[in-house]
Amino acid sequence: MANSEVYLKAMMSLVARQTFSPERLAELVTPVANTKTYEAFNLCDGSRTQNEIATLLKTDQGQLSRSIKRWVDEGVMIKVTEDGKDRPVHVYPVPDRFIQIAKKKEEAKKKDG
Repeated sequence: MANSEVYLKAMMSLVARQTFSPERLAELVTPVANTKTYEAFNLCDGSRTQNEIATLLKTDQGQLSRSIKRWVDEGVMIKVTEDGKDRPVHVYPVPDRFIQIAKKKEEAKKKDG
């Protein structure tokens, strides 16, 4: 990655953090605090295509496509085209603390149900 790309990503992240608090970002990504959805969002760093992300997570391509469309519509993601392929890019990743909270909730739900 060229220096200009690094600087651009840093600036985008800085502006995004002023616009979307980490709590608001997590809520926009998945209102129900779903671990797999957070992981999918965080993999959208511009280095992978939607198909690569779906394969990596073993998730439904259609569901991922709908999520990415929603994230783009919400303003927390953009798509860049590289080598003729669209690559989703998040404004900044969902902080790990939200993923850990979601995992704990999912584990508690499994124990109860």
